Amino acid sequence: MSGFFKSSIGRKYAMALSAFFLMFFLLQHFAINILSVFSPDAFNEASHFMGTFWAVQYLLQPILIFGVIYHFVMGFYLEIKNKNARVVKYAKNNGAANSSWMSRNMIYSGLAILAFLVLHFIDFWLPELNTKYIQGNMSGLLADGESFRYYEELVHKFVNPIRVIAYVIAFVFLSLHLMHGFSSAFQSAGVTSMRKEKLQIFGKAYAIIIPLGFIFIAIYHHFNH
Repeated sequence: MSGFFKSSIGRKYAMALSAFFLMFFLLQHFAINILSVFSPDAFNEASHFMGTFWAVQYLLQPILIFGVIYHFVMGFYLEIKNKNARVVKYAKNNGAANSSWMSRNMIYSGLAILAFLVLHFIDFWLPELNTKYIQGNMSGLLADGESFRYYEELVHKFVNPIRVIAYVIAFVFLSLHLMHGFSSAFQSAGVTSMRKEKLQIFGKAYAIIIPLGFIFIAIYHHFNH
């Protein structure tokens, strides 16, 4: 089994599994964040649960971090390797004519998403670690001791229009990345052509709706803070 994951096919299969895992996390992340638009209280409750429940913090969060690092490192490795292999092929038969721009430039959308993740960690994850483990505020309450801090912190981040624009651009790149990523992941996972057509419809809908939803959240809070 270890030999399989060291092979080219095995790496692509593992890449597909990490992609599916991250897409599931993205869906869960969106489901919580969209609550901030409709019910700040529900958003606070869900955020507090995710930020304090032991299984999330000490089991799922390390898995998520590993999944993100693996997906980006392996993605860049495979893209650079494939790009080098395509140079000769394209010179011979103009292979670029048979592939989409996005499929040939996944590394650039990946870099844009990676830059966004750094910004996102600076905006939310690092302050969260500081609040819980340095300041010692594990309760998630504001100074008044009665209301949770999560909603106010979220809204505060989207006051700055430059940050909102950065988020919008990042999610446009994420949408483009997902458009090709879904198809590539299904192919690597060995999905049959009949099922693949149906799953690709779902994949395209996901690649548009979820990033668009995050864009809506950022813009909504910018104009309603």
